[in-house]
Amino acid sequence: MRPTLLLAALPALLVAQETTTTLKDQKALAVTIYNDNLALVKDLRAVRLSRGEARLAFQEVSAQIRPETALLRDLTHPRGFWVSEQNFDFDLLTPQKLLDKYVGEKVLVVRSAPNADGAGTKEVREEATVLATGSGTVLQFADRIETSVPGRLVFPKVPENLRARPTLVISLNSAVDQTQDLELSYLTGGLSWRADYVANLAPDEKTLDLSGWVTLTNQSGAPYPNATLQLVAGDLNRAGERPGRAFAAGAMMDRAKAAAPQLAEESLFEYHLYTLDRPTTLAVNQTKQVALLSASSVPVRKEYLLQGQSYYYSGSYGDPGQKQKVGVFVAFDNRESARLGMPLPRGIIRVYKRDSEGRAQFVGEDNVDHTPKNELVRLKLGEAFDVTAKRRQTDYKSLGRQGKFGSVHESAFEIELKNAKQEPVTVGVLEPMPGDWEVLQSSQPYTKEAAGAARFKVTVPAGDSAILTYRVRVRW
Repeated sequence: MRPTLLLAALPALLVAQETTTTLKDQKALAVTIYNDNLALVKDLRAVRLSRGEARLAFQEVSAQIRPETALLRDLTHPRGFWVSEQNFDFDLLTPQKLLDKYVGEKVLVVRSAPNADGAGTKEVREEATVLATGSGTVLQFADRIETSVPGRLVFPKVPENLRARPTLVISLNSAVDQTQDLELSYLTGGLSWRADYVANLAPDEKTLDLSGWVTLTNQSGAPYPNATLQLVAGDLNRAGERPGRAFAAGAMMDRAKAAAPQLAEESLFEYHLYTLDRPTTLAVNQTKQVALLSASSVPVRKEYLLQGQSYYYSGSYGDPGQKQKVGVFVAFDNRESARLGMPLPRGIIRVYKRDSEGRAQFVGEDNVDHTPKNELVRLKLGEAFDVTAKRRQTDYKSLGRQGKFGSVHESAFEIELKNAKQEPVTVGVLEPMPGDWEVLQSSQPYTKEAAGAARFKVTVPAGDSAILTYRVRVRW
């Protein structure tokens, strides 16, 4: 049986002359969260300091603080104020940790024993030395050693380096004896954010309604009450990563109830900064969502794409017909004229469409990178069911060497596109072509999409099929 632990005389048993500050002293709090599990915390507190050298225990900081980034400033009397040393105490007080710290030390064992007359019990106190705590508690009494101790243990004090909560202990010098505004700023892990978007396609698939949410997660081991919250979108360079301690994710979801965007956006260096228009609280192990944007009737284009491969043009293939998938995409412009026109942080856009009964159905999702305004957003939602393709190589010739080219190939292809829908569709056929290439003939016009790609556009009638044929010569 594990003994019950009694913490005796907890107050005032840490280092003498140590001043402690907690969240009760907090005057302001600002948190800036970056994309990559990194946040900047600025914690302003009113603290009474004595003149001269002192030790300040700054409690309730993040458990994943990066102590080397901590900076304490005196905003009231900066002259004559300096910091000479700081220590981060993250070994937190628990009954087991307290017992572990007392290995080799004496404790008081309190147990109940029957009275001599057999009526009732009395309290018996004995002093013992803690020998080990690894696989169980081992205590040495004056006349015996015991491994199972009924009762409770009483400790004379809490060890100096064992704290009830994460604490930054700072040795400093104050020029005055009075209450002063001290601001502690530091970088920490355990705070992260991401953008999530929901798009609802109109019945005719010509427009969509787009809403965006910012999802905040606090696994830093500290609360941030009534904080000014800012988010930075962009890819910061980090000089090496330091592994942090992991904490279990909280299960609570606090969804903000706001119909309009609550995050004001501005440029910051080469990034974008979003500022929440009101203070918010990030509780420990909490996920919170706040509104980012809302846009309705955004013009959207639906695209079908058949994607080829560059290796098609370097050899002969005997497959009489290769079935291929046709991808389905939706695209829209992030412009003010399209009822958008704001920087979109990286995230996932999930797309829904209502069925004939008016029930919203999930039709696909895709990742979107950081997207500035006036850029195209293009999402792959899946593969078409009613639009299919079959590719067949109809001819191949190896033409050997020609001038400066060591290898010349000529290939002909036939692509059959079928459409089982009740309306016609246009399928884009994108063919990556290696080396120095030339389309010798084709049944459909094409555009040179890039130095190594040709794009055909094929209209396929409703309930019918269309054939694309072309011959290409490649040299390398």
